[in-house]
Amino acid sequence: MANIKQLSELPQRLSPGHSMCGGCGATIAVRQILMGAGKTPVVCSAATGCLEVSTTTFPFTSWEGGFIHNTFQSSAATMSGVEAAFRGLKRAGKIPADKDIKFVAFGGDGGTYDIGLQALSGALERGHDFLYVCYDNGAYMNTGIQRSGATPYSAWTTTSEVGDAVPGKRHFEKDLTSIVAAHHIPYAAQASISNWNDLVTKATKAMDIDGPTFLNVLAPCPRGWRVPFDQAVEIAKLGVQTNYWPLYEVENDVWKLTENRRKLPIEDFLRPQGRFRHLFKPGNEHLIKEFQTNVDRHYAYLQARVAGSEAYKDALEEAGLPLISDDGLALESGSVQPFQQ
Repeated sequence: MANIKQLSELPQRLSPGHSMCGGCGATIAVRQILMGAGKTPVVCSAATGCLEVSTTTFPFTSWEGGFIHNTFQSSAATMSGVEAAFRGLKRAGKIPADKDIKFVAFGGDGGTYDIGLQALSGALERGHDFLYVCYDNGAYMNTGIQRSGATPYSAWTTTSEVGDAVPGKRHFEKDLTSIVAAHHIPYAAQASISNWNDLVTKATKAMDIDGPTFLNVLAPCPRGWRVPFDQAVEIAKLGVQTNYWPLYEVENDVWKLTENRRKLPIEDFLRPQGRFRHLFKPGNEHLIKEFQTNVDRHYAYLQARVAGSEAYKDALEEAGLPLISDDGLALESGSVQPFQQ
């Protein structure tokens, strides 16, 4: 677990003075995640979005260390090239073999769930050694609060309007963390800015593992969620406590819940948010019920995956097979090798 005293002594990787909105969940997520690198140098990339445009206003930058801006869909592809170049320079003897740099790619849900999914999938499949972080604020916030693949069911956005015919977004969001876990990478996890110890611990674990790793982090946008600017962390906490955003990790294909307490009804998460205000009007009770049903079904799915992990380990042991190796790229036979350039 993370030690708050030790964390307070680490250098700040994201300096104050940027132009992000007050209470923005993305910057809270970035500061916590980069603590996971300790004092090791870090190179970051960020897709075009709120995080990038508001922290790199020319000629200034809030990033301490290497930073690369890339197009909306290209954060994973960009970091793939940087990481491969770093290893190539090591092989050529131009960088000391023992030099360690952490590589972290950031993308919002629009640039990850949707238009960046192909680049992310390719990077995971090739086995690049970096951490990809999706800061999930549930819409394309930088371009005007349009719906994304992460936008919750029935939420208002500027492209899922609320009216008599359409009561907000009509589709449930993608289960991105499960999609990533299906690539059989060594580590994928879901976390929230409200649970800092859990988030920093997962970030540390992810950066210490060789091979591709992934964090999906709930990072509320006060403006898009229509909540007070000082309530982002509290709303994120309610997301965890209602099971809207369960905290779990998948390490070497073994699923584990990292937060498993008595849960609150989904209304506690929905009611404070202006984007769900219409759900509490007479006649829309069925929408809340459908929302709760989907949350409960997904949590039951996670519980089944956790229970199945024990059976999975038993089956491997019975067959004399190992778990995925620490780099997540090969079993002991070495039949699959990491990406080489």
